[in-house]
Amino acid sequence: MALSRCIILFVKYPEKGMVKTRLSAGLGDETTRNLYKCFVSDLIETLEKKRYTFKIAFYPPGSDEKIISWLGTEHSYITQLGRDIGERMENAFKETFLEGFKEVLVIGTDIPALTPSLIDKALKALKNSDAVIGPCYDGGYYLIGFRKEMFLSDIFKGIRWSTEGVFKDTMGVFKKKGYKVYVLPKLRDIDRIEDLRDFYKESKKTRCKYSKTLFYLSSIEDVLGNED
Repeated sequence: MALSRCIILFVKYPEKGMVKTRLSAGLGDETTRNLYKCFVSDLIETLEKKRYTFKIAFYPPGSDEKIISWLGTEHSYITQLGRDIGERMENAFKETFLEGFKEVLVIGTDIPALTPSLIDKALKALKNSDAVIGPCYDGGYYLIGFRKEMFLSDIFKGIRWSTEGVFKDTMGVFKKKGYKVYVLPKLRDIDRIEDLRDFYKESKKTRCKYSKTLFYLSSIEDVLGNED
């Protein structure tokens, strides 16, 4: 049972000016870098509190020393390998399944509203579905998961990555292959300052109000500007 389930958290080393570039256009490089660190910290805390088995898949290759210096030695790390995000996800799934895990989820780090209950729902869905996916409002997805015997490499090929067509393209492949897919509720991917303003307003009413992310946002309210 120890190798039954694993969550892979995709993390990019927060090099100044190299993370969330669309967001940094409105917030500045340093503020965006600090905010991204809060996203990652909150997600790791969520995974640790629920005692999920998880791995941190880091990017770019060769940044392992910097990643470990930032996040600590107590985690399990793998390198994101591939020419694009699709190939990197495919390889991460394959590597983790080869270790013996039976059910694997990949999640991103720019969805601060991702809750333990949604992760639980995704894992539970794999019992009766061939795959699970969590769509974003911008047309992408924040989570994807498979049981080992149903893993589908085709789902990462021929997709228009970084466009509003990612989720649609992915579901098209699933449909073509006859997969039964459980679709989670939509969440907001924080890519632009408008996304951040909306999240900040909504999160005050949710469990996110106790997060490092919200605490940091409360300290930069003047930078966020008018929410109305």
